[in-house]
Amino acid sequence: MRYRTLGDGNTSFDVSTLCLGTMNMGTLTDEETSFAILDRYLEAGGTFLDTANNYSFWAGGNGRDSEDLIARWLVSRGVRDQVRIATKLGAAKKDPALPLSNTPPTNFQGLAAETVAREAYESLRHLGVDRLDVLYGHVDDLDTPLAETVGAFGKLQAEGVVGISGISNVALWRVVEAREEALRQGVAPYGVVQEQLSYLYPTPDPDRHNWASPELLDYARSTGSDERPPLAVTAYSPLLQGAMVRDDKELWEGYKHPTSLERRRVLHEVARQVGATPNQVALAWLLGGPVPVVPVIGPSTVAQLDELLGAADLDLDPEVRDRLDAV
Repeated sequence: MRYRTLGDGNTSFDVSTLCLGTMNMGTLTDEETSFAILDRYLEAGGTFLDTANNYSFWAGGNGRDSEDLIARWLVSRGVRDQVRIATKLGAAKKDPALPLSNTPPTNFQGLAAETVAREAYESLRHLGVDRLDVLYGHVDDLDTPLAETVGAFGKLQAEGVVGISGISNVALWRVVEAREEALRQGVAPYGVVQEQLSYLYPTPDPDRHNWASPELLDYARSTGSDERPPLAVTAYSPLLQGAMVRDDKELWEGYKHPTSLERRRVLHEVARQVGATPNQVALAWLLGGPVPVVPVIGPSTVAQLDELLGAADLDLDPEVRDRLDAV
């Protein structure tokens, strides 16, 4: 395993370069299997867990099944001091009786100050910890003043409840403005952004704000000074939930176009040439890029995890990267 430093100019700590997503743990992935995956991840040097306060209600859960399972695993293994935990708030149901969707009306809880504080302390309780290493706003909230949301996260950090704050599913201009607002308020800025990113690209869409655009990556690369504190990018669904390697899995909406299909073909070709799996090459492409990101992997078996762990120390030669990037 390899490691990198997350920071926001005030707080910093190291995490493994492969983050373990736990979205289905406690619902679609049973407890015994989940514990086995967590054990193997830790054994391999993994230190970064990712969850949320709404995982996975759509699979029949209560929304905090993943947090609750992590809590039981931490107690069972006695390893709280060996891992960093990231959770998210703001995308759980505001009204339990109404549906939830990614298009208006979304029924998201949102990121008002009261919600941020309440849900953060609920996550502490469900995880059984006294500090959230990383706390994300799960989905940007355009209906709440940005200054209110930034101040709410900054207050939690000042209280020692949160180590580093972050935001997910957000437009780049909102990231920049939120970080500038944090400096104006004298609070810690967002230090992490979580977006979807993979070797395959979606078609351009001005309304798509959940993808790590080249502009976001370029902005992240420009950070790391006193005037512009560090900003890291974590990437969810870097393997498109298996659609890059499995013929029975449909590519997501917006991804099934000629360029993506050709990139997928080249990915498989390169994998055969370097003696790795397509999944390993896709993750290594993210890990070793000009702007390295932290992929959030979500295996449902130990065997799947073992395959993905092979990407941690897979270095792609420049000519291999050129071949992958030529499409």
